[in-house]
Amino acid sequence: MSLRILVVDDHDVVRQGVRLILRRHTDWQICGEAENGMDALQKENELKPDLIILDISMPGKDGLEVATDLQKKNSAAKVLVFSMHDSNELTAALKTAGASGYVIKSHAARDLARAIQTIIDGGSFFNGESPARSIKPEKPARKPTLFRLDRVAAFA
Repeated sequence: MSLRILVVDDHDVVRQGVRLILRRHTDWQICGEAENGMDALQKENELKPDLIILDISMPGKDGLEVATDLQKKNSAAKVLVFSMHDSNELTAALKTAGASGYVIKSHAARDLARAIQTIIDGGSFFNGESPARSIKPEKPARKPTLFRLDRVAAFA
């Protein structure tokens, strides 16, 4: 049985990049795509994916809100957040929202497939915390721009 994945990002180029990274995993099927949080919730309900790769910064309902909504409705789908932002506060908020993992977009080629495998094997994969990770990602030279997350006020 193949792993069914829903990819949620407001940028088509990112969704296409995820497809390219995951294409060698023939037992993983991208069953759908969504461009925003509301569409993600609708498609999760219709498609019943096993895993949702979820961008955090989207117009309307952001990824943290989507993860929280999925947790409240007891969705069976695991959530892997995929974001350009890197902060301890965001990681803590994602864990509280029920996410199973977090991968930084700049490390997607190295970490995305490994994170998915870790999650489907029953583990979790959070940036810089997974025992499977041996290299901690470099911190950006400048602070990331503020994104819409009411529950996260500061960045590391």
